[in-house]
Amino acid sequence: MADKPSRALVLYGDGLARSIDPSHTHLHSFTSRACCGFLSLPNSPPSETEDARIVREFAELVDASEAYLALNGEESSEAQSQEKHVAATISERFMGMKAAVITENLRLKSFCNKLGFTVLELNEVISNINNQVDSSALASELFKLLGFQEGKTLESSQFDLVILHVGAGQTTNCLKDLDLVNRLVGNLVQMAHPGTEVGSRLHMSVLLSYGAVHESDDSTFSISDSRQENNSKLSLIFPRQSYTIKEGKPRPNVRQHCPILVAQWQNAVTRKDMAEAYSYEDFKEHGANLVIPTDRFLHEVAFKLWKAPKYGA
Repeated sequence: MADKPSRALVLYGDGLARSIDPSHTHLHSFTSRACCGFLSLPNSPPSETEDARIVREFAELVDASEAYLALNGEESSEAQSQEKHVAATISERFMGMKAAVITENLRLKSFCNKLGFTVLELNEVISNINNQVDSSALASELFKLLGFQEGKTLESSQFDLVILHVGAGQTTNCLKDLDLVNRLVGNLVQMAHPGTEVGSRLHMSVLLSYGAVHESDDSTFSISDSRQENNSKLSLIFPRQSYTIKEGKPRPNVRQHCPILVAQWQNAVTRKDMAEAYSYEDFKEHGANLVIPTDRFLHEVAFKLWKAPKYGA
């Protein structure tokens, strides 16, 4: 545990996991120093639109699925009043945490506004000349939002948490978005290298999701325990995995494939595992974080910011 609260940057590549390949060297290099694993998602509702999927999965990421259901006139087994969901802002839920989301998706911007996030567009953070983003300049601007300037950590910052959302539903070129994330990761790691003030205070997460799922994904990107699947008699021996449990009861809707891939790094705070490549295969074989529910992710990050109690072990 750090002796001062961290400041968190989350790079969320929505629907970009399918496109990663060996050429994305900065992402793989980041993986080699990070702690990696999966975030499990619920199954998609029937006939869900792409915009609805984007907002619903982001709602899971910030543990606001009940607010999402209430705002869409739906109910769940745990639904409470709409007024309570809308009133519970990110600051109220996490000890005054100041958080920003950068996105181009109109529906997601509206949802995040209702949750109390400061919502920015990419062109508000950095000039986008000829639709080409200067990743080095963007890295500097992201750090400024978190109170990191010229390698120093300012006493106060505009935000404790910044989430950059890129990918599905925003541009038609998935490879272009992934190239931006790859270059940006390289710039950020270079600016926050071990030994700097930034390196000791920055908690950085890189998330890539699969977006809309396909029928073939069930077996290709499975996170379920194959030992139980291959031998039904052994299913009684192995306990339920924690990601399938909530408040001591089985979660009713857990998708056992196409998780969000997550790699997290903070110098001298996060542990390094054996994963060397940012990929489903390497995370499953060598990642240390295994699988946690997506709605627990923000709680884990907030703990590093001293804005939430520890979740889990």
